[in-house]
Amino acid sequence: MITILDCYTDEPSGLGVPPFLGVYPRYIFGEHKSNYLTIDDLRFFNYEGKLKRKQKTDIKVYNLTKNYDEIRRILQHTTQMIIIAGVHTPGKYLSAVPGTLKEISSLLSDFKFKKTLTGPAVHGTAIEGGKFFEHTIHNFEIENYDYSFDQIKTLSVKGAEIIKQIPSLRVIEIETGRGCSNNPGCSFCTEPIKNKLEYRNNNDIIQEMEAFYKLGVRDFRLGKQACFYSLPNAEKLLDEINSKFPDLRTLHIDNVNPVFVVSETGKNLTKKIVETCSSGNIAAFGVESFDKDVISANNLNCTPELVHKAIKIINEYGKEKGENGMPKFLPGLNILFGLENESKKTHEENMKWLKKFLDEDLLLRRINIRQVNIFEGTPLYNSVGNKFLRKNKKYYWKWRNEIRQNIDLPMLKKLLPIGTILKDVRMEIHDGKTTFGRQLGTYPLIVGIEKKLELNKFYDVKIKNHYLRSVVAELV
Repeated sequence: MITILDCYTDEPSGLGVPPFLGVYPRYIFGEHKSNYLTIDDLRFFNYEGKLKRKQKTDIKVYNLTKNYDEIRRILQHTTQMIIIAGVHTPGKYLSAVPGTLKEISSLLSDFKFKKTLTGPAVHGTAIEGGKFFEHTIHNFEIENYDYSFDQIKTLSVKGAEIIKQIPSLRVIEIETGRGCSNNPGCSFCTEPIKNKLEYRNNNDIIQEMEAFYKLGVRDFRLGKQACFYSLPNAEKLLDEINSKFPDLRTLHIDNVNPVFVVSETGKNLTKKIVETCSSGNIAAFGVESFDKDVISANNLNCTPELVHKAIKIINEYGKEKGENGMPKFLPGLNILFGLENESKKTHEENMKWLKKFLDEDLLLRRINIRQVNIFEGTPLYNSVGNKFLRKNKKYYWKWRNEIRQNIDLPMLKKLLPIGTILKDVRMEIHDGKTTFGRQLGTYPLIVGIEKKLELNKFYDVKIKNHYLRSVVAELV
Protein backbone atom coordinates (compact mmCIF):
# COMPACT_ATOMS: atom_id res chain seq x y z
CA MET A 1 0.00 0.00 0.00
CA ILE A 2 1.29 3.48 -0.92
CA THR A 3 0.98 6.34 1.57
CA ILE A 4 1.58 10.02 0.80
CA LEU A 5 3.25 12.06 3.56
CA ASP A 6 2.86 15.81 3.03
CA CYS A 7 5.55 17.76 4.89
CA TYR A 8 4.53 21.01 3.13
CA THR A 9 6.32 22.96 0.42
CA ASP A 10 7.18 26.60 -0.18
CA GLU A 11 9.07 27.69 -3.29
CA PRO A 12 9.31 30.79 -5.51
CA SER A 13 6.55 29.51 -7.77
CA GLY A 14 4.14 27.89 -5.35
CA LEU A 15 2.89 27.43 -1.78
CA GLY A 16 1.81 24.21 -0.14
CA VAL A 17 1.82 25.16 3.56
CA PRO A 18 -1.63 25.04 5.24
CA PRO A 19 -4.11 26.56 4.85
CA PHE A 20 -2.86 26.11 1.25
CA LEU A 21 -2.87 22.68 -0.34
CA GLY A 22 -0.02 22.43 -2.83
CA VAL A 23 0.02 20.60 -6.14
CA TYR A 24 2.47 17.79 -5.32
CA PRO A 25 0.24 15.64 -3.09
CA ARG A 26 -2.75 16.17 -5.40
CA TYR A 27 -1.00 15.03 -8.57
CA ILE A 28 0.55 12.01 -6.85
CA PHE A 29 -2.80 11.12 -5.30
CA GLY A 30 -4.34 11.34 -8.77
CA GLU A 31 -1.95 8.61 -9.92
CA HIS A 32 -1.98 6.37 -6.85
CA LYS A 33 -5.29 7.01 -4.96
CA SER A 34 -3.47 6.38 -1.70
CA ASN A 35 -3.79 7.28 1.96
CA TYR A 36 -2.80 10.87 2.69
CA LEU A 37 -1.02 11.89 5.88
CA THR A 38 0.56 15.16 6.98
CA ILE A 39 3.72 15.62 8.98
CA ASP A 40 1.34 16.71 11.77
CA ASP A 41 -0.25 13.23 11.77
CA LEU A 42 3.18 11.64 12.09
CA ARG A 43 4.18 13.96 14.94
CA PHE A 44 0.90 13.23 16.72
CA PHE A 45 1.53 9.50 16.40
CA ASN A 46 5.01 9.99 17.82
CA TYR A 47 3.54 11.80 20.84
CA GLU A 48 1.71 8.51 21.62
CA GLY A 49 -1.41 10.26 22.79
CA LYS A 50 0.48 12.33 25.37
CA LEU A 51 -0.55 15.63 23.84
CA LYS A 52 -1.13 18.09 26.67
CA ARG A 53 -3.66 20.88 26.75
CA LYS A 54 -1.76 24.11 26.20
CA GLN A 55 -2.60 27.78 26.40
CA LYS A 56 -0.88 28.17 23.03
CA THR A 57 -2.05 26.18 20.02
CA ASP A 58 0.51 23.53 19.08
CA ILE A 59 0.91 24.25 15.38
CA LYS A 60 3.13 21.18 14.92
CA VAL A 61 0.03 19.00 15.22
CA TYR A 62 -2.60 21.48 14.03
CA ASN A 63 -3.18 20.14 10.52
CA LEU A 64 -4.29 16.58 11.15
CA THR A 65 -6.04 14.61 8.44
CA LYS A 66 -9.10 12.41 8.93
CA ASN A 67 -6.62 9.51 9.07
CA TYR A 68 -4.77 10.53 12.23
CA ASP A 69 -6.62 8.08 14.48
CA GLU A 70 -5.90 5.22 12.04
CA ILE A 71 -2.26 6.09 11.50
CA ARG A 72 -0.93 2.98 13.25
CA ARG A 73 -2.88 0.71 10.90
CA ILE A 74 -1.90 2.79 7.86
CA LEU A 75 1.81 2.69 8.74
CA GLN A 76 1.67 -1.07 9.38
CA HIS A 77 0.22 -1.70 5.92
CA THR A 78 2.37 0.81 4.03
CA THR A 79 4.84 -0.70 1.55
CA GLN A 80 5.98 2.63 0.09
CA MET A 81 5.77 6.13 1.53
CA ILE A 82 6.05 9.04 -0.89
CA ILE A 83 7.41 11.96 1.13
CA ILE A 84 6.71 15.45 -0.20
CA ALA A 85 8.99 18.11 1.32
CA GLY A 86 11.08 21.15 0.54
CA VAL A 87 11.15 24.82 1.45
CA HIS A 88 13.00 27.13 -0.95
CA THR A 89 11.50 30.47 0.13
CA PRO A 90 11.02 30.05 3.89
CA GLY A 91 8.71 32.26 5.87
CA LYS A 92 6.97 32.38 9.23
CA TYR A 93 3.79 30.33 9.20
CA LEU A 94 0.92 31.11 11.55
CA SER A 95 -0.58 27.64 11.86
CA ALA A 96 1.84 25.09 10.37
CA VAL A 97 5.44 23.90 10.69
CA PRO A 98 7.00 22.31 7.57
CA GLY A 99 8.92 19.12 8.19
CA THR A 100 12.71 19.09 7.84
CA LEU A 101 14.53 16.11 6.36
CA LYS A 102 16.22 15.50 9.72
CA GLU A 103 12.87 15.42 11.52
CA ILE A 104 11.20 13.23 8.90
CA SER A 105 14.10 10.78 8.94
CA SER A 106 13.93 10.53 12.74
CA LEU A 107 10.16 10.00 12.83
CA LEU A 108 10.36 7.26 10.18
CA SER A 109 13.57 5.56 11.38
CA ASP A 110 11.79 2.50 12.83
CA PHE A 111 9.77 1.76 9.69
CA LYS A 112 11.11 -0.61 7.05
CA PHE A 113 8.90 0.37 4.12
CA LYS A 114 10.36 2.02 1.02
CA LYS A 115 10.78 5.78 1.55
CA THR A 116 10.69 7.92 -1.59
CA LEU A 117 11.48 11.64 -1.34
CA THR A 118 10.02 14.08 -3.84
CA GLY A 119 9.11 17.76 -4.11
CA PRO A 120 11.47 20.75 -3.91
CA ALA A 121 13.64 18.94 -1.33
CA VAL A 122 15.36 16.98 -4.10
CA HIS A 123 17.14 20.28 -4.84
CA GLY A 124 17.73 21.11 -1.14
CA THR A 125 15.55 22.66 1.53
CA ALA A 126 15.84 25.65 3.85
CA ILE A 127 13.99 26.57 7.03
CA GLU A 128 13.59 29.78 9.05
CA GLY A 129 14.62 32.46 6.61
CA GLY A 130 17.96 30.96 5.66
CA LYS A 131 19.08 29.97 9.17
CA PHE A 132 18.99 26.26 8.41
CA PHE A 133 19.80 24.53 5.13
CA GLU A 134 19.80 20.85 4.25
CA HIS A 135 21.76 19.34 1.39
CA THR A 136 21.83 15.83 2.82
CA ILE A 137 19.25 13.24 1.83
CA HIS A 138 18.59 10.97 4.82
CA ASN A 139 18.35 7.38 3.54
CA PHE A 140 15.53 8.16 1.11
CA GLU A 141 15.23 7.14 -2.50
CA ILE A 142 14.72 10.10 -4.81
CA GLU A 143 12.01 10.41 -7.46
CA ASN A 144 11.03 13.69 -9.10
CA TYR A 145 7.42 12.84 -10.13
CA ASP A 146 7.91 15.36 -12.91
CA TYR A 147 4.48 15.08 -14.49
CA SER A 148 3.96 16.82 -17.81
CA PHE A 149 1.00 19.18 -18.29
CA ASP A 150 -0.50 16.53 -20.53
CA GLN A 151 -0.41 14.04 -17.63
CA ILE A 152 -1.62 16.65 -15.16
CA LYS A 153 -4.73 17.22 -17.26
CA THR A 154 -6.05 13.90 -15.91
CA LEU A 155 -4.15 13.58 -12.61
CA SER A 156 -5.21 16.99 -11.30
CA VAL A 157 -8.89 16.13 -11.69
CA LYS A 158 -8.52 12.68 -10.13
CA GLY A 159 -6.32 14.13 -7.40
CA ALA A 160 -9.00 16.56 -6.24
CA GLU A 161 -10.54 13.75 -4.17
CA ILE A 162 -7.64 14.05 -1.73
CA ILE A 163 -9.68 16.84 -0.14
CA LYS A 164 -12.01 14.18 1.28
CA GLN A 165 -9.22 13.14 3.67
CA ILE A 166 -8.69 16.70 4.96
CA PRO A 167 -11.20 17.90 7.59
CA SER A 168 -10.17 21.57 7.75
CA LEU A 169 -10.40 24.30 5.15
CA ARG A 170 -7.80 24.51 2.37
CA VAL A 171 -7.03 27.13 -0.24
CA ILE A 172 -6.23 25.27 -3.45
CA GLU A 173 -3.08 26.41 -5.27
CA ILE A 174 -3.74 25.97 -9.00
CA GLU A 175 -0.73 25.53 -11.27
CA THR A 176 -0.85 27.84 -14.30
CA GLY A 177 2.68 27.76 -15.68
CA ARG A 178 6.29 26.65 -15.25
CA GLY A 179 9.69 28.19 -15.77
CA CYS A 180 10.38 31.89 -16.14
CA SER A 181 10.45 34.37 -19.01
CA ASN A 182 13.40 36.16 -17.36
CA ASN A 183 16.07 34.23 -19.24
CA PRO A 184 18.48 32.99 -17.87
CA GLY A 185 16.71 33.85 -14.61
CA CYS A 186 17.64 35.62 -11.40
CA SER A 187 20.95 34.44 -9.97
CA PHE A 188 19.46 32.74 -6.89
CA CYS A 189 16.28 31.20 -8.31
CA THR A 190 15.70 27.46 -8.67
CA GLU A 191 12.73 27.76 -11.04
CA PRO A 192 14.80 27.86 -14.30
CA ILE A 193 16.76 24.83 -13.05
CA LYS A 194 13.60 22.81 -12.43
CA ASN A 195 11.41 23.79 -15.38
CA LYS A 196 11.45 25.06 -18.94
CA LEU A 197 9.03 27.89 -19.75
CA GLU A 198 5.54 26.58 -20.58
CA TYR A 199 1.95 27.45 -19.78
CA ARG A 200 -1.01 25.30 -18.90
CA ASN A 201 -4.15 25.15 -21.04
CA ASN A 202 -7.04 27.25 -19.69
CA ASN A 203 -9.54 24.42 -20.16
CA ASP A 204 -7.41 22.10 -18.02
CA ILE A 205 -7.29 24.71 -15.26
CA ILE A 206 -11.07 25.10 -15.35
CA GLN A 207 -11.61 21.32 -15.23
CA GLU A 208 -9.37 20.98 -12.16
CA MET A 209 -11.14 23.83 -10.39
CA GLU A 210 -14.51 22.29 -11.27
CA ALA A 211 -13.46 18.99 -9.65
CA PHE A 212 -12.67 20.79 -6.40
CA TYR A 213 -15.74 23.01 -6.69
CA LYS A 214 -18.00 19.94 -6.86
CA LEU A 215 -16.37 18.76 -3.63
CA GLY A 216 -17.27 22.01 -1.87
CA VAL A 217 -14.07 24.05 -2.27
CA ARG A 218 -14.61 27.80 -2.72
CA ASP A 219 -11.08 29.16 -2.17
CA PHE A 220 -8.44 29.20 -4.92
CA ARG A 221 -5.18 30.88 -5.82
CA LEU A 222 -3.89 30.96 -9.40
CA GLY A 223 -0.27 30.45 -8.46
CA LYS A 224 2.53 27.95 -9.12
CA GLN A 225 4.04 30.22 -11.76
CA ALA A 226 6.71 32.92 -12.03
CA CYS A 227 4.43 35.62 -13.45
CA PHE A 228 0.65 35.59 -13.80
CA TYR A 229 0.78 38.55 -16.20
CA SER A 230 2.84 36.58 -18.72
CA LEU A 231 0.17 33.88 -19.09
CA PRO A 232 -1.38 33.71 -22.55
CA ASN A 233 -5.13 34.42 -22.38
CA ALA A 234 -5.01 35.43 -18.70
CA GLU A 235 -7.99 37.78 -19.13
CA LYS A 236 -9.99 35.05 -20.82
CA LEU A 237 -9.13 32.63 -17.99
CA LEU A 238 -10.43 35.06 -15.37
CA ASP A 239 -13.65 35.63 -17.34
CA GLU A 240 -14.21 31.88 -17.67
CA ILE A 241 -13.61 31.31 -13.94
CA ASN A 242 -15.95 34.17 -13.05
CA SER A 243 -18.66 32.79 -15.31
CA LYS A 244 -18.26 29.14 -14.26
CA PHE A 245 -17.84 29.71 -10.50
CA PRO A 246 -19.72 32.91 -9.57
CA ASP A 247 -19.82 32.21 -5.81
CA LEU A 248 -16.13 31.69 -5.03
CA ARG A 249 -15.12 33.10 -1.65
CA THR A 250 -11.45 33.50 -2.62
CA LEU A 251 -9.83 33.97 -6.02
CA HIS A 252 -6.32 35.42 -5.87
CA ILE A 253 -3.14 35.41 -7.95
CA ASP A 254 0.51 35.31 -6.86
CA ASN A 255 3.78 36.23 -8.60
CA VAL A 256 3.98 39.11 -11.06
CA ASN A 257 6.93 40.47 -13.05
CA PRO A 258 6.54 44.29 -13.10
CA VAL A 259 7.83 44.34 -16.69
CA PHE A 260 4.51 42.91 -17.87
CA VAL A 261 2.36 45.31 -15.81
CA VAL A 262 3.43 48.52 -17.53
CA SER A 263 2.28 47.61 -21.06
CA GLU A 264 -1.21 48.38 -22.36
CA THR A 265 -2.01 44.66 -22.13
CA GLY A 266 -0.82 44.73 -18.51
CA LYS A 267 -3.09 47.66 -17.67
CA ASN A 268 -6.07 45.82 -19.15
CA LEU A 269 -5.21 42.67 -17.18
CA THR A 270 -4.91 44.73 -14.00
CA LYS A 271 -8.43 46.05 -14.53
CA LYS A 272 -9.69 42.52 -15.19
CA ILE A 273 -8.07 41.18 -11.99
CA VAL A 274 -9.73 43.93 -9.95
CA GLU A 275 -13.06 43.15 -11.62
CA THR A 276 -13.03 39.35 -11.29
CA CYS A 277 -10.93 38.45 -8.22
CA SER A 278 -11.75 38.76 -4.53
CA SER A 279 -10.49 41.69 -2.45
CA GLY A 280 -7.18 41.59 -0.60
CA ASN A 281 -5.44 40.29 -3.72
CA ILE A 282 -1.69 40.87 -4.09
CA ALA A 283 0.71 41.01 -7.04
CA ALA A 284 3.95 39.71 -5.51
CA PHE A 285 6.82 41.59 -7.20
CA GLY A 286 10.15 39.77 -7.00
CA VAL A 287 12.07 43.05 -6.95
CA GLU A 288 14.75 41.76 -4.54
CA SER A 289 16.81 45.00 -4.70
CA PHE A 290 16.63 48.64 -5.83
CA ASP A 291 20.44 48.85 -6.13
CA LYS A 292 21.34 48.86 -9.84
CA ASP A 293 24.73 47.23 -9.16
CA VAL A 294 22.93 44.32 -7.49
CA ILE A 295 20.25 44.22 -10.20
CA SER A 296 22.88 43.93 -12.93
CA ALA A 297 25.08 41.37 -11.16
CA ASN A 298 22.14 39.06 -10.36
CA ASN A 299 20.12 39.44 -13.60
CA LEU A 300 17.09 40.74 -11.67
CA ASN A 301 13.99 41.36 -13.72
CA CYS A 302 13.47 45.13 -13.64
CA THR A 303 14.77 48.60 -12.77
CA PRO A 304 13.55 50.73 -9.84
CA GLU A 305 11.92 53.14 -12.28
CA LEU A 306 9.93 50.35 -13.87
CA VAL A 307 8.88 48.98 -10.47
CA HIS A 308 7.68 52.47 -9.55
CA LYS A 309 5.59 52.65 -12.72
CA ALA A 310 4.07 49.19 -12.11
CA ILE A 311 3.20 50.09 -8.51
CA LYS A 312 1.44 53.26 -9.70
CA ILE A 313 -0.62 51.29 -12.24
CA ILE A 314 -1.81 48.67 -9.75
CA ASN A 315 -2.60 51.37 -7.18
CA GLU A 316 -4.58 53.31 -9.79
CA TYR A 317 -6.94 50.40 -10.41
CA GLY A 318 -6.74 48.35 -7.22
CA LYS A 319 -6.37 50.77 -4.31
CA GLU A 320 -10.13 51.05 -3.68
CA LYS A 321 -11.49 49.10 -0.70
CA GLY A 322 -13.35 45.91 -1.55
CA GLU A 323 -16.15 43.95 0.09
CA ASN A 324 -13.97 42.40 2.82
CA GLY A 325 -12.46 45.73 3.92
CA MET A 326 -9.10 45.27 2.21
CA PRO A 327 -8.04 47.13 -0.94
CA LYS A 328 -9.06 45.14 -3.99
CA PHE A 329 -5.58 44.61 -5.46
CA LEU A 330 -2.16 45.90 -4.39
CA PRO A 331 1.50 45.16 -5.05
CA GLY A 332 3.71 43.33 -2.58
CA LEU A 333 7.50 43.53 -2.68
CA ASN A 334 10.20 40.92 -2.02
CA ILE A 335 13.55 42.22 -0.73
CA LEU A 336 16.48 39.80 -0.63
CA PHE A 337 19.66 40.10 1.44
CA GLY A 338 22.94 38.43 0.42
CA LEU A 339 22.98 38.92 -3.35
CA GLU A 340 26.15 39.58 -5.32
CA ASN A 341 27.51 43.18 -5.08
CA GLU A 342 25.39 43.97 -2.01
CA SER A 343 26.78 46.87 0.05
CA LYS A 344 25.64 49.58 2.48
CA LYS A 345 24.57 51.51 -0.61
CA THR A 346 22.09 48.71 -1.36
CA HIS A 347 20.12 49.46 1.79
CA GLU A 348 20.28 53.19 1.10
CA GLU A 349 18.78 52.63 -2.36
CA ASN A 350 16.10 50.30 -0.97
CA MET A 351 15.09 52.87 1.65
CA LYS A 352 15.13 55.73 -0.88
CA TRP A 353 12.65 53.99 -3.17
CA LEU A 354 10.46 52.60 -0.39
CA LYS A 355 10.21 56.07 1.15
CA LYS A 356 9.31 57.46 -2.27
CA PHE A 357 6.36 55.05 -2.53
CA LEU A 358 5.24 55.99 0.97
CA ASP A 359 5.51 59.73 0.33
CA GLU A 360 3.54 59.41 -2.91
CA ASP A 361 0.72 57.51 -1.15
CA LEU A 362 1.39 54.41 -3.23
CA LEU A 363 0.20 51.52 -1.11
CA LEU A 364 2.08 48.25 -0.70
CA ARG A 365 0.25 45.40 0.95
CA ARG A 366 3.40 43.80 2.31
CA ILE A 367 7.20 43.76 2.07
CA ASN A 368 8.81 40.34 2.46
CA ILE A 369 12.45 40.52 3.60
CA ARG A 370 14.62 37.45 3.79
CA GLN A 371 18.19 36.24 3.41
CA VAL A 372 18.96 34.47 0.17
CA ASN A 373 19.14 30.68 0.17
CA ILE A 374 21.94 29.54 -2.11
CA PHE A 375 21.03 26.37 -3.95
CA GLU A 376 23.52 24.24 -5.84
CA GLY A 377 23.28 24.76 -9.58
CA THR A 378 22.12 28.39 -9.43
CA PRO A 379 24.33 31.16 -10.93
CA LEU A 380 24.75 32.68 -7.45
CA TYR A 381 26.08 29.37 -6.11
CA ASN A 382 28.57 29.17 -8.98
CA SER A 383 29.74 32.79 -8.80
CA VAL A 384 30.06 34.08 -5.22
CA GLY A 385 28.15 31.62 -3.05
CA ASN A 386 27.58 33.04 0.43
CA LYS A 387 30.36 35.66 0.20
CA PHE A 388 28.02 38.65 0.55
CA LEU A 389 25.80 36.89 3.10
CA ARG A 390 28.82 36.50 5.36
CA LYS A 391 30.16 39.97 4.61
CA ASN A 392 26.97 41.90 5.39
CA LYS A 393 25.19 39.66 7.88
CA LYS A 394 26.04 42.03 10.75
CA TYR A 395 23.85 44.71 9.11
CA TYR A 396 20.76 42.65 8.37
CA TRP A 397 18.85 43.11 11.59
CA LYS A 398 19.39 46.89 11.42
CA TRP A 399 18.37 47.08 7.75
CA ARG A 400 15.30 44.95 8.29
CA ASN A 401 14.25 46.91 11.37
CA GLU A 402 14.57 50.23 9.52
CA ILE A 403 12.23 48.98 6.82
CA ARG A 404 9.77 47.61 9.36
CA GLN A 405 9.71 50.75 11.55
CA ASN A 406 9.94 53.46 8.90
CA ILE A 407 8.04 51.90 5.99
CA ASP A 408 5.88 48.95 7.09
CA LEU A 409 4.25 50.59 10.08
CA PRO A 410 3.25 53.91 8.48
CA MET A 411 2.23 52.03 5.32
CA LEU A 412 -0.06 49.75 7.33
CA LYS A 413 -1.64 52.75 9.06
CA LYS A 414 -2.39 54.30 5.67
CA LEU A 415 -3.69 51.03 4.33
CA LEU A 416 -6.02 50.24 7.24
CA PRO A 417 -6.71 53.20 9.56
CA ILE A 418 -8.06 52.59 13.07
CA GLY A 419 -11.77 51.84 12.83
CA THR A 420 -11.53 49.95 9.54
CA ILE A 421 -13.86 46.94 9.38
CA LEU A 422 -12.37 43.70 8.11
CA LYS A 423 -14.85 40.97 7.22
CA ASP A 424 -14.50 37.20 7.23
CA VAL A 425 -11.38 36.86 9.39
CA ARG A 426 -10.83 33.17 10.04
CA MET A 427 -9.46 32.45 13.51
CA GLU A 428 -6.54 30.01 13.45
CA ILE A 429 -4.63 29.80 16.73
CA HIS A 430 -4.80 30.63 20.43
CA ASP A 431 -1.95 32.21 22.37
CA GLY A 432 -3.08 32.54 25.97
CA LYS A 433 -6.24 34.64 25.93
CA THR A 434 -5.48 36.08 22.47
CA THR A 435 -6.76 34.57 19.22
CA PHE A 436 -4.95 35.15 15.94
CA GLY A 437 -6.60 34.87 12.56
CA ARG A 438 -6.40 35.93 8.92
CA GLN A 439 -8.61 36.43 5.94
CA LEU A 440 -8.16 33.79 3.25
CA GLY A 441 -5.89 34.48 0.32
CA THR A 442 -2.41 35.53 -0.75
CA TYR A 443 -0.22 36.78 2.14
CA PRO A 444 -3.15 37.75 4.39
CA LEU A 445 -2.66 40.16 7.27
CA ILE A 446 -2.47 38.65 10.78
CA VAL A 447 -5.21 39.94 13.07
CA GLY A 448 -5.03 39.58 16.85
CA ILE A 449 -8.18 39.60 19.02
CA GLU A 450 -7.70 39.96 22.79
CA LYS A 451 -10.27 37.29 23.47
CA LYS A 452 -10.42 33.51 23.22
CA LEU A 453 -12.57 32.77 20.15
CA GLU A 454 -13.62 29.54 18.50
CA LEU A 455 -11.05 28.45 15.94
CA ASN A 456 -11.84 27.86 12.26
CA LYS A 457 -14.78 30.27 12.43
CA PHE A 458 -15.13 33.55 10.54
CA TYR A 459 -15.63 36.90 12.30
CA ASP A 460 -15.99 40.56 11.32
CA VAL A 461 -13.61 42.79 13.24
CA LYS A 462 -12.70 46.47 13.70
CA ILE A 463 -9.06 47.58 13.80
CA LYS A 464 -7.98 49.28 17.03
CA ASN A 465 -4.15 49.22 16.88
CA HIS A 466 -1.22 48.51 14.54
CA TYR A 467 1.99 46.54 14.94
CA LEU A 468 4.80 46.35 12.38
CA ARG A 469 3.16 43.69 10.23
CA SER A 470 -0.10 42.90 11.99
CA VAL A 471 -3.09 44.56 13.62
CA VAL A 472 -5.07 44.32 16.84
CA ALA A 473 -8.83 44.31 16.41
CA GLU A 474 -12.07 43.84 18.29
CA LEU A 475 -15.25 42.04 17.28
CA VAL A 476 -17.84 44.12 15.49
